[in-house]
Formats: sequence, C-alpha cells, structure tokens
Amino acid sequence: MPTAILTGPPVAGSQLEGDLRSLGFTVHTPDTAAEDDLTARIAGLPAGERVALVDPRLVAHRHALRLALTDPRFPAAAVPGAVTAQPEARPALLAALPAATGAPHPPKSLPDAVADAMTAAGEPVQRPDLGVLVAAVAAGPAERDASLAAVAAVDDEQVRLRSAVKARDGFFTTYCVSPYSRYLARWCARRGLTPNQVTTASLVTALIAAACAATGTRPGFVAAGVLLLASFVLDCTDGQLARYSLQYSTMGAWLDATFDRAKEYAFYAGLALGAANAGGMGSGGGDDVWALALGAMVLQTVRHVVDFSFNEANHDATANTSPTAALSDRLDSVGWTVWARRMIVLPIGERWAMIAVLTALTTPRVVFLALLIGCAFAACYTTAGRLLRSVTRRATRTERAERALAELAGPGPLAEASARLLRGPAKRLPASFGAPAAALLGSALLVPVAAFTPYGSGWPVLAALGYALFSGLALARPLGGPLDWLVPPLFRAAEYGTVLVLAARSEVNGALPAAFGLVAAVAYHHYDTVYRIRGGTGAPPRALVRAIGGHEGRVLVVTAAAAVTHDTGFTMVLTALAAVLALAVLIESIRFWVSSGAPAVHDETGEPA
Repeated sequence: MPTAILTGPPVAGSQLEGDLRSLGFTVHTPDTAAEDDLTARIAGLPAGERVALVDPRLVAHRHALRLALTDPRFPAAAVPGAVTAQPEARPALLAALPAATGAPHPPKSLPDAVADAMTAAGEPVQRPDLGVLVAAVAAGPAERDASLAAVAAVDDEQVRLRSAVKARDGFFTTYCVSPYSRYLARWCARRGLTPNQVTTASLVTALIAAACAATGTRPGFVAAGVLLLASFVLDCTDGQLARYSLQYSTMGAWLDATFDRAKEYAFYAGLALGAANAGGMGSGGGDDVWALALGAMVLQTVRHVVDFSFNEANHDATANTSPTAALSDRLDSVGWTVWARRMIVLPIGERWAMIAVLTALTTPRVVFLALLIGCAFAACYTTAGRLLRSVTRRATRTERAERALAELAGPGPLAEASARLLRGPAKRLPASFGAPAAALLGSALLVPVAAFTPYGSGWPVLAALGYALFSGLALARPLGGPLDWLVPPLFRAAEYGTVLVLAARSEVNGALPAAFGLVAAVAYHHYDTVYRIRGGTGAPPRALVRAIGGHEGRVLVVTAAAAVTHDTGFTMVLTALAAVLALAVLIESIRFWVSSGAPAVHDETGEPA
C-alpha cells in the first residue's frame, strides 16, 4: 500500500488526510519534519511501495491529488504542496531531501523544495496540468479560506468526467459516443471494474458480432451491426475508464494496442463466412467475398503502416516545418475544416459506424466495396498530404528515427545479406528518394509478375528473389531521406499484395481464407513492432524477425509454394505458415507485454486508427 507522509502536524478541520486515505494511501504524521526523521521513515518503508511527501497545509481537490500522486505512468510527480515517487524514483527523492532542508532560507513548502531538487538533479518530475482544479499551500487563515472557496467553486467530478475523454478524437466518437460512454466509464469505476475487463468485454462483443454475421441471415446481420456498435462503445469506455481512474498498465497497453485490429479483422472474416452461407442473399449459390475481405484488411493495414512510419520518421526531427504544415495549422483555426479533415480519413469511429449500418441493411459485398472505396480515398488523401510535407520541409532525421524505420521495415536474412552486398551501389543512389525508389521497383517487379504470369510457373519465384535484392538495396544505408518513411509501407503492400494475388489466382478451395489468416498473423507482428517502438523499447528481437523469414523470406516461401504445390497443397502450406507464424509471434509478444520491462503505452493522441 502506498504511504503519504505529512511534513508537519495536521491542520484542524482539514480533509486532506481523508482524501489521501480515499486514494489508497496510508497516512503518517512525523513527530518532526527534520530531514533525518523523513529519511529514516522513507528508508523504513517497503522497497516496492510508492511514497509521497505532503504539506499538511495543502488545500486541493481530490482529483488534483489523484492526478499527481496515483498516476502509474510516471516514476515521480508533483503538484504544489505534494511530491510522490514510485520505487524507481525513491533514491532520487531521498537524495533531494538534504538539498531541500539545508537551504539558507526554509522553503515555503518542503515537498515543493524536494520536487525542485529532484528536477535539478536530473530526475524527471511530472507536473500534471490541473486546469481549473486547485492545489495550493495556504500560509495563513486568509489564504486557506480563499483556497477552500476556490475548491468549492469547482466540481472536480465534472472535471474528472471531462478529462476522461480524449481531447482530440473523431467526429462520430466525440458527438455520438463520448457524451454517454464517459458515464458508463464512471459506472464501471464505481463497481470496481478495470479497463482490461472492459477491453475484454469489447473483444468478446465483437467476436459475437462476427459470429452473428457468419450466419448469413438478415437477423444475424442486423444483430452483428448492433453488436459491433456496442463493441465500439466499450472500446471507447475502456480508455475513458483508464483516464477516469488512472488505471494504466502494461497488460492494458498490449490489449488496447492489438484488440482493435483483432476485432475489426475478425468481423471481416465473419462477413465473408456470412456471404458464403447467405447464398448470395437469395441469388442462389454462395457469394465468395474472401478476396474483398483480404483486400480490405491489406488496405487498412498498409494505411496504418503509412501513418506509423511517417510519424516515427518526423516526430523528433529537427527543423521540422513546411509550408504544407503551416497551411494545415491555419486550417485548424477554421472550425468546420477540423472535423471535415478528421472524418475524411475514415477513423475507427466513422469506419465502424459505416460497417455496422451497411452490415445491417445491405450485403457483405456492399460492405467491403464501400470499405475499399472509402479507405482507398482516405489513403490517397493522407499519403498525398504527407508526401507534400516531406518534399517541402527541411528536416534532419535523427538516428532514432532511422533506426525505427529500419525496424518497421522488418528485413530477414536475405534482405540483410543483400544490403551488405549492395552497400557500394547504394551509396550512388539519390539521397532524397533512392531508398523508396528501390523499394518501389522491387514491389513493382513482384506483384505484377505474380498477377500476370501463368499461375504455377517459376516467374514469381524469380521475382521474389529480385524483390529480396531490391529490399537489400533500399536498406543498405540509413533511412534518413525525406521520403524514406515510404519504405516500410511499400514492403507491407508488396508482401500482403503478393499473398492476396496468388491466393486469388490459385482458385483452390480454402486458399483465400488461409491467406487471410496468414496476413492477419503477419499484420499482428507488424502492429506489435509499432507499439514497442512507440514505447521506446525497440522492435521485437532480431532472432524472431529472422526466424519468421522477414518480409522477403515469407514472400519467397509463398511464391515457391504456389509454384510447386497443386490443388489443396497450396492451401495447406498457407495454413501451416499462418499457424507457425501466429504461434511464434504471439508467444514472444505475450512474454514481452506481460514482463515488468514493457512500457505502458496508451494512445492519448486521438490519431485516427
């Protein structure tokens, strides 16, 4: 249990101790505020517990104390009159005590002096933005009365509810979900439910929706649409519950990062099964839309890789400005353009609402066609804007960004060997577009050959070997050029597109569903890579990336399987490859995310997903 140590005798009539206890703290009042006494008390506490120093004169909203003293994401945090340290920051707090208590003039508040000393010593101390909330040390009765009046004037529960919602979110989420989902989050908090439990409920609801869609009946499709919307409401609620109650965890980060994709792609599979079971909605014979389902998954995943790659390449770049970015900032000052530009990229709220409504009212084929058209338009819009920003900005990439792009590329042994072999020729490529040009040429060689040469021939295998060489050429030097963020999405499009084309051309029963499973397994690995990089821990181990072949190795295996297997053999190879890859990446991913070293990465940006 965390411990709060008051640095002096309690003030008569103060509710501070009660507030601290309601937040889960054991409250200690020392006999003296001398340094030796505080040092001894802190050193005597269990090593794995959080400790807080609190000025007894502090007047604060309970939620202000919650924000400062209970947020698990920050090792150290402070507000006026209080400072806290988790176990990893406790040595810094102890080291700061002599500097805080040994000043020539006694500090107005000892916790403030400790926080300043910790910051001066290089320990990051989070200071949450309290907004209208109050946290002040009252030096006398007049100041105390004024602070109490300020506390009474603001309903911190309403502030807490508002802050549970992301500051930046999509139109549908902001106006059609968040106005009531925040109250659902509070209901969950008051009943002791955790964000992870709500996340799991959202997943289960989406899987039931997929099962309903798979029935192929009109009532099943209607139920699927309703349940998909319910799953999205729960998906919003879990994050709002985490912010409302400050329940952030590494397991929650993993669930939040992966379940959205699992839900959406499971629903695609349910729709494809439903189309087959529906008999074409009365047309006689099943409607095979597996190619459309796989195409939608490929397009959506490549879109996300474009987003991730561009953001990783530019978020810490120096001199990161461009006329296009300046225009975007000016448009942000015109209210309606903000919502229009957020909706046009078809973020998760708008996308799931469209899927749900069309599922209930039309056929799976219509759902997928609308999804492909909408996502394709959104992809063109966002990619064009990022290309314009990249060619007009004068930014210098950092080594961290170059490393992140190389990790997102996910090369295997063949591409790594090619990169070592082609370092000389790579130096002669244009610095501004050489790497993406090489990746584009490799992709343009691979996918058309797979699509237009005779199925079962060796031409796609030769194209896959050429693709491996071009992949190595693209990665033979650091990805620091203005357009080098295009390399990872080009690799994803080539790999996924090749699997889609060969499975569709095989005309083998079960090949497309097996290809859907294979792309889903590989996509999970790529999303897992993204969220690890966002957390600052780097990509999955190179041993795993090499063991699963890298993008070029997997392409070579698939093209070889298409060339040498016949009838159901190709389906069996795709199924086995999907199972092996899923098992390998899931075991390592689960091990990582449940380990103590995994970062608690929660999306607070409101970026479309």
